[in-house]
Amino acid sequence: MDTCGVGCFALGDAGPVGNRTVVDSPGQEVLNQLDVKTTSETTRTEASIEMSLPTPLSGFEDSLDEKKFLPDPESLSRLEQQDLSPEMSKPRASKPGRKRGGRTRKGPKGPQQPNPPAAPLVPGHLEQANPLSTPMPKKRGRKPKAELLLLKLSKGLDQPESPPPKRPPEDFETPPGERPRRRAAQVALLYLQELAEELSTALPAPVSCPESPKVSSPTKPKKTGQLSACQGGEEEADAAQDEDFVLKVEAEDGEESEAPSESSSEPEPVVPRSIPRGSTSGKQKPHCRGMAPNGLPNHVMAPVWKCLHLTKDLREQKHSYWEFAEWIPVAWKWHLLSELEAAPYLPQEEKSPLFSVQREGLPEDGTLYRINRFSSITAHPERWDVSFFTGGPVWALDWCPVPEGATASQYVALFSSPDMNETHSLSQLHSGPGLLQLWDLGTLQHESCPGNRAHFVYGIASDHGCVWDLKFCPSGAWELPGTPRQAPLLPRLGLLALACSDGKVLLFSLPHPEALLAHQPPDAVKPSIYKVQSVATLQVGSMQLSDPSECGQCLSLAWMPTRPHYHLAAGYYNGMVVFWNLLTNSPLQRIQLSDGSMKVYPFHCFLAHDQAVRSLQWCKANSHFIVSAGSDRKIKFWDLRRTYEPINSIKRFLSTELAWLPSYNGVTVAQDNCYASYGLCGIHYIDAGYLGYKAYFTAPRKGTVWSLSGSDWLGTIAAGDTSGELIAAILPDMALNPITVKRPVERRFPIYKADLMPYQDRPEGQDHSSASSGALNPPKARTYAETVNHHYLLFQDTDLSSFHGLLHREPMLRMQEGEVHSRLCLDRLPLEAIHKVRFSPNLDSYGWLISGGQSGLVRIHFIRGLTSPLGHRMQLESQAHFHAMFQPSSPTEGSGFCPTSHFLLPSP
Repeated sequence: MDTCGVGCFALGDAGPVGNRTVVDSPGQEVLNQLDVKTTSETTRTEASIEMSLPTPLSGFEDSLDEKKFLPDPESLSRLEQQDLSPEMSKPRASKPGRKRGGRTRKGPKGPQQPNPPAAPLVPGHLEQANPLSTPMPKKRGRKPKAELLLLKLSKGLDQPESPPPKRPPEDFETPPGERPRRRAAQVALLYLQELAEELSTALPAPVSCPESPKVSSPTKPKKTGQLSACQGGEEEADAAQDEDFVLKVEAEDGEESEAPSESSSEPEPVVPRSIPRGSTSGKQKPHCRGMAPNGLPNHVMAPVWKCLHLTKDLREQKHSYWEFAEWIPVAWKWHLLSELEAAPYLPQEEKSPLFSVQREGLPEDGTLYRINRFSSITAHPERWDVSFFTGGPVWALDWCPVPEGATASQYVALFSSPDMNETHSLSQLHSGPGLLQLWDLGTLQHESCPGNRAHFVYGIASDHGCVWDLKFCPSGAWELPGTPRQAPLLPRLGLLALACSDGKVLLFSLPHPEALLAHQPPDAVKPSIYKVQSVATLQVGSMQLSDPSECGQCLSLAWMPTRPHYHLAAGYYNGMVVFWNLLTNSPLQRIQLSDGSMKVYPFHCFLAHDQAVRSLQWCKANSHFIVSAGSDRKIKFWDLRRTYEPINSIKRFLSTELAWLPSYNGVTVAQDNCYASYGLCGIHYIDAGYLGYKAYFTAPRKGTVWSLSGSDWLGTIAAGDTSGELIAAILPDMALNPITVKRPVERRFPIYKADLMPYQDRPEGQDHSSASSGALNPPKARTYAETVNHHYLLFQDTDLSSFHGLLHREPMLRMQEGEVHSRLCLDRLPLEAIHKVRFSPNLDSYGWLISGGQSGLVRIHFIRGLTSPLGHRMQLESQAHFHAMFQPSSPTEGSGFCPTSHFLLPSP
């Protein structure tokens, strides 16, 4: 017998109570009458089914073992008119896991006993009557719903009131004839409510742009005709009760759901959902619907506004104002080289290749530029982009960190190869002359165009070969340019670490250019090239055995991101990851040399990969965790407290660089396309393994992605590849499963595209367009000289001041076309290739991006569209805090005071 009371027995005709007898099966006349009466009622019942469950009627709580009999025909007619019609309008709730119209699964039948002789029954003995044990013939298929309801109603008539049965606990419900069953729906609802409350309290409140339009109070939209007819009063009451809960749940994943435009007039399609749509269809999702003032959807910009708060709070906790007080630049150690002495260290190319810049939305002037070595062109008055020439291919690049609120000049350190055609073998150590360059970019503001050109301030001559990576100390190494120092000490600009091809890691303490150049003679040769001894040389091995050839070249560096920044990690060609303690006093790890510098040996190392370690990234929120990418196609997450095995190891493709943003539990990976499957080459976000999410495909790329950089302030990554295209992509909130992210194309946009265009020797009056179409099939040059003789570079810049109509603009269409149909020319020199990309880590210039590549041209762009009034307010607050921390100097005070005691209040 199923829970709905499907008949297993029937009753005879009604007569006197003393003459009622129980029969085995109903007569054919009774069944015919029931079928005729209920045919029309069943039709009306199925046509008026609603989404709410029927309420239990009185008498249904009794056990099925109690016998109830059909009433007389007059009682049946009254019941049909009173109780049956309202009950018919409510649908029968189907059990989960059972299809409508299917059969009920029955268990094995127990042993049957012989039928007792029929005996007359009296009202006082109805409850003591024996149950019917005669096996009843069962109909194939379900009986009509009206007949089932009649049988239910018949069991509650002509019976004395029985004592109420024992009720199970409130968390359980007991269907008739079955074991107690937990109210799973209510328990799940309470669990989701608690989970939503925890998430809403754990995460900071989402920040909306002050200029964004206000969302009006939510109103319930009109339903379609079918839904309006089916909706009842009970459903509206339930929706009103669950309204707040559903809004909290959808507010968490609302930024990932694609919301239609507010101006769209198309009706929203009806989609089946686990939660009734009527409870949330009229609610506006906060900060998810509508468009931001920059033209991007609000659900795309919400993670950007969130990252501003998170990064600000994290740096207040993890960064410091002053570290490594013993490493102060000394003026007499900086030896200025003469022109003859500096010549071997200078890049060979004295002039840049010809290039032209086309800016979206501005008329093309067709001007071809050629600039000298260590020179730049003025920033464009409308787009603010800057370009300068370093003299050789750029393979290492980094910004100098500046404290939040210090409105000072921004500096960039870079290394360019001396020769445009130079190649290196990674399997062998290499040494030779090279030049480390320091460039002053001026004060990069968000409100005005840079007034000064980028200029080369000084260079450092090095004999340690190629520099594959360089990193500044994250904080605590910068001080004010006007800091008074007792001679020969100089105010410090920053601490810089170099990963060299001879297997060594060099640490330089860089002085402020104003203080260093003040010690030059008036007739000094420009540019200023210095020879200086590093403050520390980091080597592998130990005091007894120090052989750099065992590990090979040093290819990657990672500085400990949390104060006091005394650990430095390096990845080597043989797969080793090495750690040095810069503040160690152990005589086995630190040796002081006669020239004042020191040699440091590692305190820990382990074999992380089977081949070269190409990239290292430290977790900025917790310094116990680090991630490495190797040429063995593996990405490994490590806990430095137990390095005998990785936390997670992923083998996907050949990774070139990693970016680990502070607000994400995973890394963004750039890849070489040599091992990638068709259609999967590009940039991926990979979870560290804690949340267990699948990889998120951030952006497809056709060529090898050489460099990747992430902005902590914007939650955005930028990537440059061998095809000469620089793109940026806004990452979604990865606290949610990225599988719910819709339309990722709205999150990425091009910054510029560099193309190698052929040209012919043309007369003076020939225009730019005819030159670009002169040679259709130019010779495929393999050297720099052949390439620049027949080609020039064309930079096509995107208007980054606004993103209105981005999907239909020409740069966006060109980028999407290149992602599918671009062709790579592997048999020529890729002069347009981009090797290094870096976002500014400083709050004062958080929207600026620098990139350089094979041509030796370095370009700086300002992504104005991603800045917001929130960031400007943070800048003002940080400036006020910085000026309160740094007290003004007095000329009467002695010049020998340390900045930790004279200029800085105690750091928080």
